[in-house]
Amino acid sequence: MSIESSKGTRLKQFNWGPGIFLIIYHLLLLIGVPSYLIFFDAPWGMIFVSAILMYITGLSITMGYHRLYAHTSYKMNSVAEAILLFFGTMATQGSALRWSFDHRHHHAFVDTDQDPYSISKGFWYAHFLWLFEKPKEIDPKVVSDLMRKPLLVFQHRFYSLLMFGTNLLAFLSIGWIFDNYLGAFVFGCLMRMFVLHHLTWFINSLAHTWGARTFCKELSAVDNYIIALLTFGEGYHNYHHTFAYDYRNGIRWFHFDPTKWLIWILSKCGLAKQLRRVQTLQIEERLLSEHKEILLKKIQDSLSLYKEEWETKISHIIENVLTKSKQVKKMKDIYYDLKKKNGEKEHLIALKKEIKAVKRSLHEEYRSWKALVRTLQASATSSEMDKAF
Repeated sequence: MSIESSKGTRLKQFNWGPGIFLIIYHLLLLIGVPSYLIFFDAPWGMIFVSAILMYITGLSITMGYHRLYAHTSYKMNSVAEAILLFFGTMATQGSALRWSFDHRHHHAFVDTDQDPYSISKGFWYAHFLWLFEKPKEIDPKVVSDLMRKPLLVFQHRFYSLLMFGTNLLAFLSIGWIFDNYLGAFVFGCLMRMFVLHHLTWFINSLAHTWGARTFCKELSAVDNYIIALLTFGEGYHNYHHTFAYDYRNGIRWFHFDPTKWLIWILSKCGLAKQLRRVQTLQIEERLLSEHKEILLKKIQDSLSLYKEEWETKISHIIENVLTKSKQVKKMKDIYYDLKKKNGEKEHLIALKKEIKAVKRSLHEEYRSWKALVRTLQASATSSEMDKAF
């Protein structure tokens, strides 16, 4: 292929609209912020208001574009949905249809050439360089459920106009409040977009690079608390890729996931419903399966002489844990079913005591599992040292 032909192909593949927009606003930011700070004092009040607006638009992406539309992990009141879509449009990340189509492709073909922002093509490609390539045409079959939403179709059809209009409104509002339209343009528009874009892009790059593969070792997606702080709770990415339909990313009470908290609050206010979540037993099964594979590999590498003995112990404890977990779940279902039917109080009390007893037994099995893991790790380390000497 000639040089001219190669250049022509690259130009044809360039995503001109978004590409030019990203280049121009980054250049304006690089010039605008230093210039403003040289000639004027830093407008801290305006920066604070712009940061709040940035956070609202960011949550609109994670709550709306991501968990509501791309994964349909819950349903939302139509008025609240319209507000979410308004701020999602202001986030300048494309229409909800386009965003959801690309994201569903990402999950279906993660880490392959068909992944639109595959980390296998490099950190910076996954971060933002993929945006400079002409995207695939939206296949209506992939987003058929979203195509039935008139509001989403309207936003997609008139996205450029709506994106410009919502950001113009933000610019004029901030400029009027602080009587400073230059500062509103630099900090209320350029800086706000810059920070939000790169925080969102961290989910495609950093959340596939730095962290723990807790639930699935085969995936590049990782769990990382620091990334969760930067991405509105989207940092528990290995969990998300393993259980994509869950409305939560952080499943523990201490996991930082403001998107999850806000969805839950809206559900209590009657503005969100049908919140989908993975059952605890299913999560435990997945964790035990992953840990089992890791331990079996360690046995194969360091303790092959005792392979059968260790495998028997591991399988026995895991089987006990899963059996008791299922027993607890089944007894809880019976308990709540009886409670709904106003069952006898004595029967309910007795059943509650049984559940507590099985739970104590389950905790004992977990302690046995942890003790076995510690013993195995110590034995493997000792074996490796013996080999070394």
